[in-house]
Amino acid sequence: MGFLKNKEDIQQKIKSLRKSSPTVTELVQGILNGDTAALGRGITLVESTNSSHLENANTIIESCLPKSKNSIRIGITGVPGVGKSTFIEAFGKLLTDKGKKVAVLAVDPSSTISKGSILGDKTRMQELIRNPKAFIRPSPSGKSLGGVARKTRESIILCEAAGYDVILIETVGVGQSETAVHSMVDFFLLLKLAGAGDELQGIKRGVIEMADIIVINKADGENIKQAKIAKTEFERALHLYPPKENGWIPKVLTCSALNATGTDEIWEIIDTYIAENKKNDYFTIKRNQQNMYWLEQTLDDRLKNQFYQSKKVRSLLDTMTQNVLEHKVSPFRAAEELLKSYWNANQ
Repeated sequence: MGFLKNKEDIQQKIKSLRKSSPTVTELVQGILNGDTAALGRGITLVESTNSSHLENANTIIESCLPKSKNSIRIGITGVPGVGKSTFIEAFGKLLTDKGKKVAVLAVDPSSTISKGSILGDKTRMQELIRNPKAFIRPSPSGKSLGGVARKTRESIILCEAAGYDVILIETVGVGQSETAVHSMVDFFLLLKLAGAGDELQGIKRGVIEMADIIVINKADGENIKQAKIAKTEFERALHLYPPKENGWIPKVLTCSALNATGTDEIWEIIDTYIAENKKNDYFTIKRNQQNMYWLEQTLDDRLKNQFYQSKKVRSLLDTMTQNVLEHKVSPFRAAEELLKSYWNANQ
């Protein structure tokens, strides 16, 4: 009888949990009220790959959209080891001390193996994690950068609707993840190191073209002199690039995230940048451009997924792949045949 009683208790507990699961309307209301539990649940729905969750996720996003226009979205990138997590904690604390509510999100499709992402460093942000004005959410691990980036962008909407004034989006700092983050933020911050050849590497990389500010981190102790030299190197390098579309010339600053020095000046520059861009309407223009970009990206992703999920395509793909490898047909001809198969199946 004891076993049966335990079994009944378990079943009752399951029923109770099911009943306590909030409806979409309740989730939306909780998010708009700034409830972090509701925000977390909402983001989990948005991140879900379960097709049955898609409609609820879309409803939540659309309900939050009207309330998601007043934040500042800041992208933060830099190679692993540059001190992103320490910088985010110091910068986040500065902002919360100024009365801002701060959300921290991440874009990292390889998060389970990366040592440079928020997923690995979240435990180091002990002070920010405990701060009631801060919300930290790692990205889901996954193989598709586009998928993870899209989910992060949708999470931004929910965080803004929950009343967060500043959204910090961190990228692992390699390859396309920087471009993905740049396409969803108002301001792009590049963290660099001095004395490790990083300044020269930074001049070579295309990411410098995306940066609105370059911050030489770890400018403390014996590194202060090297940080100043790196600052001069970057300032010279920036003269080789034309001004940005909005006329902005990127700034170069030094800071010590460990000692929380220089962060105030960084915020002042960001604040000035946002104010200028709102005044000349570039702020709105850029966000509209980003919305169109993500519309096109989503269409590309959906069409690609539908193509590969087609039964006719799947049955023909192996044959065409083998034919290409055996030089029986060109890759272009194989692609045409696969597309014809897809179109015929969907007419």
